[in-house]
Amino acid sequence: MTSQPFDIQSLDRLADVAVHVGLNLQEGQDLVLTAPVSALPLVRPIVAAAYRAGAGLVTPILGDEQLQLARYRNASDDSFDRAPDWLYQGMAQAFEGGAARMAIVGDDPMLLSDEDPDKVARAGKANSMAYKPALDHIANFHINWSIVSYPSLSWARRMFPDLDDDAAVAKLAGAIFAASRVTGDDPVAEWKAHNAALRTRTEWLNAQRFAALHFTGPGADLTVGLADGHEWQGGASVAGNGVVCNPNIPTEEVFTTPHAHKVEGHVRATKPLSHQGSLIEDIEVRFEAGRIVEARASKGEAVLHKLLDTDEGARRLGEVALVPHSSPISQSGLLFYNTLYDENAACHIALGQCYSKCFVDGGSLTPKEVAKRGGNASMIHVDWMIGGPQTDIDGITDSGARVPVFRQGEWASHA
Repeated sequence: MTSQPFDIQSLDRLADVAVHVGLNLQEGQDLVLTAPVSALPLVRPIVAAAYRAGAGLVTPILGDEQLQLARYRNASDDSFDRAPDWLYQGMAQAFEGGAARMAIVGDDPMLLSDEDPDKVARAGKANSMAYKPALDHIANFHINWSIVSYPSLSWARRMFPDLDDDAAVAKLAGAIFAASRVTGDDPVAEWKAHNAALRTRTEWLNAQRFAALHFTGPGADLTVGLADGHEWQGGASVAGNGVVCNPNIPTEEVFTTPHAHKVEGHVRATKPLSHQGSLIEDIEVRFEAGRIVEARASKGEAVLHKLLDTDEGARRLGEVALVPHSSPISQSGLLFYNTLYDENAACHIALGQCYSKCFVDGGSLTPKEVAKRGGNASMIHVDWMIGGPQTDIDGITDSGARVPVFRQGEWASHA
């Protein structure tokens, strides 16, 4: 494969969007950046753009697919119950000191698909526990943070196995650049307009003050109660440190916090879920009093059950998000095997930890206050897709009145 068989200018524009739109990095602010070594062609312009924006200190932390596989194929069994808590404590300390967080993803999302699923699950649980001190700053939106993607060869081969390497990388790069809105002459202005459109949706939903959402469609009859004092978010948001940032590049969703004890009914996934190297297909679950009491899948069911058994909160919802079927990622027709992209193709729910920012005055709430309002707590946060072209959603008010929100996978005309 030749080096970078795609438009380098688009990569530079993505770096600028990552720093100025995704993070909105502030002058003098430090940055903790994680990435696979395959993404160095994007890491370098992001670091340069960060310093041009006045960054204090940028600290890159790099991973590697082959090093990860070496652990699974050579490490002792007890290795899989451990994680580098010292590293995550250091990251948490950096965030407490005001640092921003940038993650670049690009590894093969199915890298661990042939490894022992028990070891994968144990390592994932250990990592979740160790990462919690750092994750709390992100989940509670205390800091400005963002995620972007790089079109690595291993990811491209996974998505397009029938293409040669150059063609596969070029096709993935084109999809990432289009979804990230960096193909035009002024991506920052395009993101400003996109954020304004998402803000219009959140303002309408917040004005409705729905008590619940009712999803219907193929395999779905699901009522998702909404947390007390919930607030819809989407696109650019104000972090607890006062910085307006876009956590996800790309993003097409508006989202809020469900009530952890007020979800009833059943629903079927409309897209596969790629989780820790396993593909879980045709997920079907049933909720009672907010908790999943039945769960099955045509493929990866054992992985699904291990995920649900992570902790008490893993069987309850931490997020509900609305995405129209006409979203650019949906219309691409691609399965990215990457939640950052696939969740922006369809309405979705997330198992596990809620976002405290999705409450009115969420930045001032204690964990106990979040829980009292119905917010869920867990070591995981895993999104999976439940929307499609036949999805209808009604908002239900406190009085029981029903207001159309989605019809046939699209926003209702007044919404």
